[in-house]
Amino acid sequence: METNDTPSTAPASLQQLRARVSGRVQGVGFRYYALSQAESLGLTGWVRNRADGSVEVLAEGSRPELEAFVDALWKGPSGASVRNVHMEWGPASGTFERFQVTFFGF
Repeated sequence: METNDTPSTAPASLQQLRARVSGRVQGVGFRYYALSQAESLGLTGWVRNRADGSVEVLAEGSRPELEAFVDALWKGPSGASVRNVHMEWGPASGTFERFQVTFFGF
């Protein structure tokens, strides 16, 4: 996964989660499920499909909300079958205003 070398403008209490979700996660509404979960938790960032069939997520917020988000990613929407959630943690960049679905992962 890419790294973000831009200096953080986020409060030190916020963190960044990069996750790659694998399994049956495309064609089942996973990105919009992730969007809904992230918005309900007050997270910012993005979610996108990857060419390898996985879904990639970058989310920023407080650690408890991010951990709740990870739990939601493991569950997924009905029709999904999550096999793995690979996570990388780091400091938040503070560059996102909201959480959104993006379409540039291929």
